[in-house]
Amino acid sequence: MVLGLGRRARTVEEAGINFGAMAEVTELQPHHGIDSEPDDVFITSWAKSGTTMTQQMFHQLRMVAATGETDMDFDDISRMTPWEDTATLLDFHVNVPQRAQPRGFKSHREYERLPSGSRYIVTLRDPHETYVSLYRFFDGWHMEHGSISLEDFMPFWLGGGPGGCDYFTHLLSWYARREEPDTLLVTYRWAAKNQPAMIRKVAGFLGIDVDEKQVAMVAHCASREFMVAHKDRFDDAMVCNAMEEHLGIPAASDSSKVQAKGSDSKVLPSSVVEAIDHMWAERVEPVTGHKDYASLAEEIDARMSRGG
Repeated sequence: MVLGLGRRARTVEEAGINFGAMAEVTELQPHHGIDSEPDDVFITSWAKSGTTMTQQMFHQLRMVAATGETDMDFDDISRMTPWEDTATLLDFHVNVPQRAQPRGFKSHREYERLPSGSRYIVTLRDPHETYVSLYRFFDGWHMEHGSISLEDFMPFWLGGGPGGCDYFTHLLSWYARREEPDTLLVTYRWAAKNQPAMIRKVAGFLGIDVDEKQVAMVAHCASREFMVAHKDRFDDAMVCNAMEEHLGIPAASDSSKVQAKGSDSKVLPSSVVEAIDHMWAERVEPVTGHKDYASLAEEIDARMSRGG
């Protein structure tokens, strides 16, 4: 039985109907939760902030260390690093054995809603860029292409994705843990531009020994060009199939998280920019002392450069 509209949303109100139907499906399925273990790793960036790239780095790094080879024999990267917040919708058992150690899981949550005693990898991204990237991700998948404007997209952005939180709650939670030994906090732009260095950081964080040849192998698989060429592995295939089955939204929709070009915040209307900047001034600046994301990113990048 198809719930909701049986098609993509054309208005914000219609999107609410489909999201409500997804919640109804979740209530009907057996619950699947993580039985956490001490060495677990959570890749828990905010939506559209480098989660998929980091999942790929993490999985390829542990596979190269364990087998000497990279691994692309999967249909969905989130089958390799399961996402608890969609597991019930998918009827997916998140505690199935993984191909290599340590176990890894995807999340968009803040620290306070994740199992304590684990390890956490977080990439931060400019809020304006996340807004554009999330819009591009939803446009043509959850919503009919071009039917909802950038101005009207704000409720989606504030939602933060399945199981997530709003952007500012997430950022403040992880910024507070930037010096904790169980947390690797970097900016998405630094990680993307300095992939070999990022891979070495992740390897050191996980206690994995890799040589430069292995670092290069992982960097090749995590490059934008490689991931675009294999974008069918990074397009939320499992969620797409579930949405087609339960909501009638075609699984063939363009839901790829990997784009040939990055998202440019210059396309944002001034009203959206002003709204985001107001929230930053109200919530982030008083806590961090940083007047904007660029200032905060400079601090985080400087710590990476110093080896922090």
